[in-house]
Amino acid sequence: MKSFLAATLIAVIAGAPLSLSGAQAANVPCEEMLKEMRAAKQTTSLSNADMAKVNDLETKAVERCNADDDARSDGFLTEAMTIMGK
Repeated sequence: MKSFLAATLIAVIAGAPLSLSGAQAANVPCEEMLKEMRAAKQTTSLSNADMAKVNDLETKAVERCNADDDARSDGFLTEAMTIMGK
């Protein structure tokens, strides 16, 4: 066990790539997810309050996508899709 921990520590210090978790590896490019969310938004009818939430989440997602933060962008878009029932 000690040798495993030592090897892991050495790999981290040396900058060796670590494997990504399933959730991280399965992230969809934010541009694709944004396209899907916008298409879904066109085909749904929401209350004004829910549409305001979706629009706010879309704005946040675009901001994070432009900053190359796909994981957070996808999180905002997933939340928007949930509000829309998609």
